[in-house]
Amino acid sequence: MKSDVLFTSHATAKNGREGHVKSDDGLIDLDLTMPNSDSDKKGSNPEQLFAAAYSACYDGALNLVASKEKKKIDSTTTADISFLKDSEDNGFKIAATLHIEISGVGQEEAEDLAQKAHQACPYSKATRGNIDVTLNPKAV
Repeated sequence: MKSDVLFTSHATAKNGREGHVKSDDGLIDLDLTMPNSDSDKKGSNPEQLFAAAYSACYDGALNLVASKEKKKIDSTTTADISFLKDSEDNGFKIAATLHIEISGVGQEEAEDLAQKAHQACPYSKATRGNIDVTLNPKAV
């Protein structure tokens, strides 16, 4: 099934995890570094950038799902993206935990909305079956 492209974003990385990443419009222009390296160099990392993107996308999907169900909510989503050693192939992998705070509904409704948003979110769709994603919804 072919999808219609709504827009395409562009970013270029140079020198991998110890390099630099920049978007074509210059809004993202960051040095990259491994968080646990012995270097004094300050910078972001791919997991931090993915956490920002996933949390924003998921929170948008959550609000869309809630509005379609005529529920007025206020939400905050924090993504924890972990960089893991993969024991299966001696390589590396990532895992995600989404901490979702939702006001305006009870805990059961928060859990239901969180699951529905997970089905609708493009990042959740892209990661489904590829990485472990844990949802941690909380009514506040």
